[in-house]
Amino acid sequence: MARTSGKAKTRKAVAKRFKVTGSGKILRRKQGKRHILTKKSRKRKRSLGKAVLADETNLKAIRENLPFGKR
Repeated sequence: MARTSGKAKTRKAVAKRFKVTGSGKILRRKQGKRHILTKKSRKRKRSLGKAVLADETNLKAIRENLPFGKR
């Protein structure tokens, strides 16, 4: 949904899922650490707990929904 005019508002759902670093990169959490953990190895579960950079194909959409994040 594109905003054409008016005050830019932060999408709270997006703000809860992504973090903007000091240099302007966007971090996201990995999926897969909510349930069905018994069949996953310790190493895999540790890896799932770490944040990673969001893919550049999604950056434009994320930044549109976080207007006050660093560019």
